[in-house]
Amino acid sequence: MIRARRRGVLQTTIQVAGELLITLGVVLLLFVGWELWWTNIESNQKQDAAIENLLADFNAPVVPQTEPQQPQDYGDPPVLEAVQEGETFAVVYIPRFGAEYTRPVTDGVGVAVLDNLGLGHYPDTVLPGGVGNFALAGHRQTHGMVLDAIHMLVPGDRIFVQTRDGYYTYVYRNNQIVLPNRTDVIAPVPTQPGATPVERIMTLTSCNPRFGAEERIIAYSIMDSWQPLSAGPPAEIAELVANNAEKGA
Repeated sequence: MIRARRRGVLQTTIQVAGELLITLGVVLLLFVGWELWWTNIESNQKQDAAIENLLADFNAPVVPQTEPQQPQDYGDPPVLEAVQEGETFAVVYIPRFGAEYTRPVTDGVGVAVLDNLGLGHYPDTVLPGGVGNFALAGHRQTHGMVLDAIHMLVPGDRIFVQTRDGYYTYVYRNNQIVLPNRTDVIAPVPTQPGATPVERIMTLTSCNPRFGAEERIIAYSIMDSWQPLSAGPPAEIAELVANNAEKGA
């Protein structure tokens, strides 16, 4: 009788443990689904709204005013005055990431920005067009996957940044894999703290590998040119700019 009772208790314990493990597995699957699916939907909606609100204040042509074969020199690029943390101030277009790729840029790299508003601007770095390092951060596999394809950039790829002053074209140069404590990658001269900058650099930072966070992948670009909003967008992104402007109208 005692053995039967012990066997019954053991069986009950095993059954309860098994049910708990199954429940835990279901919860984990739901969490993964929420991380990899639902956060992307929510973030994309918020990013679209941020772009629409920003572009609603722009009043400029959405068709290029000059032929690509006739580039013009517009002089030194204007640089935005200081922006407030949480303020969306630019839109980034990266054709390598897809024909529809367009993401807002918001000041700050905290959870409130990166989990909801796309690309976050490191506040201590320069703004678009500035001499020094215009540095941005973004997620890869969650919250909009804004930099999921960062590893696919090829030297020579163009990255376009639109602000209320105009369009800044950066050309991708190279990437680097570093440990998370390498904050020198966002120095005015990347990896050279204390050096005086002479170039206009754009740095993208994200987690590496794609489904992990043990490292950081850093992508460097150099500014090639700029043009005012009145000149219309660069031809390569004109259609996308027009689509965005229509949504923000």
